Amino acid sequence: MKPKFLYLFLFIISINCTKPTNSDAFIKNVTGRYLYDSDQVIEVYFKDKVLLLTWKGIKDIKPMKFDDDIFFVKEMNEKITFKTNPQDQKEYLVLLPKEKGTEITFNFKKLEENELTPSEYLANDNYEEALAGYIAIQQKDSLNIAVNENEMNSLGYYHLGRNETQKAINVLKINAVLHPNSDNVFDSLGEAYFKSGDTLQAIVNYKKALAIDSGNRRAKNVIERFDKK
Repeated sequence: MKPKFLYLFLFIISINCTKPTNSDAFIKNVTGRYLYDSDQVIEVYFKDKVLLLTWKGIKDIKPMKFDDDIFFVKEMNEKITFKTNPQDQKEYLVLLPKEKGTEITFNFKKLEENELTPSEYLANDNYEEALAGYIAIQQKDSLNIAVNENEMNSLGYYHLGRNETQKAINVLKINAVLHPNSDNVFDSLGEAYFKSGDTLQAIVNYKKALAIDSGNRRAKNVIERFDKK
């Protein structure tokens, strides 16, 4: 390591080591879950008064402390802090601008204690709350990956493969609401209902798929097979 980089490294480490531990008031104020990317969260918590994060499935991320409320998260390559947004009086996890003079953006709002993301509502079989959440995401950004038709369809089949038929049905029902002009979502929903033993709803959804696309062979074959009975 070249001397100037070694000195810089040691300087940063020394700064980090000399910073006091986080205060009880700070810990109480910032501990919680912050909404990230519309359907994911950043969890902020503390162990022995040391700030830790869980982000994108990575647990116990330990940011480097620069100041009382400023930290560097190498996994994000970002400096973060925590601020109250004067417009809504909510707490936010904020990414500090990389350039001087740039206005601060309030990036990730702290969720209420019992507030969940749409995918979390879905995981808890709370269909109505999940549906409302996904509709809100789609209305705000129709191209958001959280409401992508193929992604949701894949999630539905993931649950089918694990014999979690009700979870699969809930996912595919939401996909059908979000993408009502796709024969594929109703075809998939029909398959999920068949696997659950609900033949009536299976046929209903296969007929919806066929009404959208008369060339849907699977839907046509299933309907014809049951019409002959």
